[in-house]
Amino acid sequence: MTQAQGTGEGEVKLYEKAPKIFPQSVKGRFRSIKWSFMAIALGIYYFLPFVRWDRGAGAPDQAVLIDFTSNRFYFFFLEIWPQEFYQITGLLIIASLALFLMNALAGRVWCGYMCPQTVWTDLFFAIERLVEGDRRVQLKAQNQPLTPKRVAQKTLKHFLWLMVAWWTGGAWVLYFADAPTLVADLATGNAPMVAYVWIGILTSTTYVLAGHMREQVCLYMCPWPRIQAALTDEWALNVSYRTNRGEPRGSLKRMKLRAKEGLPAGDCVDCGQCVAVCPTGVDIRKGSQMGCIQCGLCIDACDNVMEKIGKPRGLIDYETDLNIQRHLEGKESVFKVLRPRTIIYSALIALTCGLMLFAQLNRQLVELHVQHDRNPLYVALSDGSIRNGYTIRILNKTEEDREFVIALDQAPQGFVMRAVGAKSDDPLSFKVKIERDLTKEIRLAVRAPKGAQLAQSQPVSFRVTDPVSGEFDSVQDFFKAP
Repeated sequence: MTQAQGTGEGEVKLYEKAPKIFPQSVKGRFRSIKWSFMAIALGIYYFLPFVRWDRGAGAPDQAVLIDFTSNRFYFFFLEIWPQEFYQITGLLIIASLALFLMNALAGRVWCGYMCPQTVWTDLFFAIERLVEGDRRVQLKAQNQPLTPKRVAQKTLKHFLWLMVAWWTGGAWVLYFADAPTLVADLATGNAPMVAYVWIGILTSTTYVLAGHMREQVCLYMCPWPRIQAALTDEWALNVSYRTNRGEPRGSLKRMKLRAKEGLPAGDCVDCGQCVAVCPTGVDIRKGSQMGCIQCGLCIDACDNVMEKIGKPRGLIDYETDLNIQRHLEGKESVFKVLRPRTIIYSALIALTCGLMLFAQLNRQLVELHVQHDRNPLYVALSDGSIRNGYTIRILNKTEEDREFVIALDQAPQGFVMRAVGAKSDDPLSFKVKIERDLTKEIRLAVRAPKGAQLAQSQPVSFRVTDPVSGEFDSVQDFFKAP
């Protein structure tokens, strides 16, 4: 689609298909850091489900497990129940604040090194280069007719991509069931259908996003580039081109001639290597752009060129906007890591971690929840007494079977409590056994005697106690009367 501009001689293209990007391989310190992050991230993701953690007899021994069957989340020594979802909330808050802190320190460093889209796309790039060759070979071959060799290369490349994508989807479902058992069930066709469905979904999304959409995800689908622009400041480190050193730029021969003539001559030889290695096709010499993921590969490429031509490294480097301006004014670089936003983010992270640790150290291993019957609120019996119904739920969060005493506290004289299916000689208490790591729901009936002086809403308290350990929990509710 095009739109005419002015009187019509030229046309401005509003929509134009972007050329496919073939990033060139590069060696350097930031490329090595990216390889390290990739190895660590993929190693954790693919093999963590097979790590074992002893929780005692009868308990799952998978170190990290999201068990929907028993509504538990196991993370090494932690066991999180649905009632403790605040711990998951805390982890999400910490992750968000850590992302904000990284942005305040070094821009989109998360995008360049740790984002799943970056990690898997980097892996797919490596496979593509291994099979089809580096950038120049791929650029030369893309406009040539297909040959049996190229067909074989493309077939092998897509097969390897699909294998990576398939194992990515397969590893994901292993976090929701015992990994070795589920692998055997998947291989024999005995796994639940939902496992095959999710493997298919994640295989296809990984293959499409990392193999085909690549930088389009970062440019058009991900909201973070737009969000982080509002969170950064002039003190944040970003991959930057030092204009004061690089301009005016041109070929090495031309710059030498300008230097001999006493004219300004920049260090940039306009080789285009910084653009060639960029996974999103950004020319960093044009300034900060939304497409730049701060991966530092252009720094490696430029440093390699500078070494070859005998110039100092660092023409492209991590630098702050403030220092870029200072360099243009002939001033030295200044850095300020400790500033209000970094201090606030760090303090909030520490505070959240502290609250989560406090909650974990003071975690209740027995909990009681009480729900009053709503329909009817009370029942007037034929003998003149009033009965209220309750449903109580007791949580035994330990790895041992326990016997609890359920008692009615703060009850007026003559009140009687009875549990459905339980026998007790005490009118205000009874015993119940709850197996390890389980909850139990019990129906209760509390009855007020005939002639008791009752308010419309009489406070009563239920208490559950472990007589062995002394642990208890109590909940206050109300006894309803006419």
